[in-house]
Amino acid sequence: MLNFLVETFAMGLRNLHLHKLRSLLTALGIIFGVAAVIIMVAIGEGGKQSALEQIRQLGATNILLRGVRPPESSDASNRTSRILEYGPTQVDLQRIRTLPGVSIVVPLRDTEQRVVRGDVRIEANAIATTPDIFEVINLRLARGQTFSWVQYERAEPVAVIGHKAALQAFPYQDPIGSTLQIGSSSTGSSIVTIIGVLEPTGLRAGADSAGIMLRDLDQDLYFPLTLSQQIFGISIIRRTAGSMERKNIDLSEIWLRAEGIDKVEALASAAENVLAISHPGLTDVAVKAPIQILRSAERTQRLFNFIMVGIASFSLVVGGIGIMNIMLATVTERTKEIGIRRALGAKRKHITLQFLIETTVISLAGGLIGITLGMTLATLIPIVLTWAGQDFRTAITTWSVVGSFVVSGAIGIGFGLYPAIMAARMNPIEALRHE
Repeated sequence: MLNFLVETFAMGLRNLHLHKLRSLLTALGIIFGVAAVIIMVAIGEGGKQSALEQIRQLGATNILLRGVRPPESSDASNRTSRILEYGPTQVDLQRIRTLPGVSIVVPLRDTEQRVVRGDVRIEANAIATTPDIFEVINLRLARGQTFSWVQYERAEPVAVIGHKAALQAFPYQDPIGSTLQIGSSSTGSSIVTIIGVLEPTGLRAGADSAGIMLRDLDQDLYFPLTLSQQIFGISIIRRTAGSMERKNIDLSEIWLRAEGIDKVEALASAAENVLAISHPGLTDVAVKAPIQILRSAERTQRLFNFIMVGIASFSLVVGGIGIMNIMLATVTERTKEIGIRRALGAKRKHITLQFLIETTVISLAGGLIGITLGMTLATLIPIVLTWAGQDFRTAITTWSVVGSFVVSGAIGIGFGLYPAIMAARMNPIEALRHE
């Protein structure tokens, strides 16, 4: 039996080699279908891995309570002067601290003050917060140190600067020990000393699918919240030609760290209930959790994989139909050969196996070529898009490679079975008379 299988396999290869172009065209559907499956799954998996990286950066056990600016009013009388009050307050902060399951609570306020070095304004976000912020959202130091709780309690004028802001403010010197001015003469100001520089995070506004970050963390300048309260208070006044806007913002954000990842969603729900006491309808605050990025990415990936793999499967089915069509034509071409083999003693199962082996070889060869093509394109897509300035990631999964190869073999057997049975059922005498 083994010798028969080897001989039949060799015969199948010879028959395919005699019609190289036809065999290649027959396998094209399988090739493109397998390649499409691998590429689509790689794109979806790449998105999931990007989400996982964002979770590792922002912290899987973290929850963000963030102020939401009210929409612009259509009332003309409000356009010249309006007062806005929104976002978490100190009262909310004290209530949040009492929630069970909370490990760390970090208040944060975006002062919206200008940051200046000499006469040059720096594109930096002046963020007032506590020393815990660096631990909670995993901000790592490139050099220097973060401000301590002693410096925080004393409201010392010290700051830690993000990677991009440091490059802009101090392109040719070490920022450590240098000074920047936060604020202006009209709003109050402070000269702060840079004591630390952060490593780049890569987290910027809109970089995550859950919409958690609204600013580029690498552009942040962190200094003690106590210093901000002494100098800037809670009001932010913006004057333009013919209008004035005053925002009373106690806190911009509150970061919570849960005691465990299993408590994140329950704690987020409890935080919403606490905020609802002072903010009915939660119209001016929002609760976000980095774990939602993963949930969203998983849902999107499942839907994406289902749709894309379904579309790619049509190509595999078309490829299978092409194989069946070619094999039916081959059966007709080789009718006399089938009659001779039957006359010499070949059984129906031998004829069936011969044609099944040929279709399976075509499918598996197409599957191997499709795997090579798919893996190559999945690897090249991020490189090409990187040259075009796009941050894109793909990740080739083992299951997509193995699964597509197995399916390609199954397509060969499934769609080759009918032509093989037709060949086996031929009447030997009529087959020998065929011209």
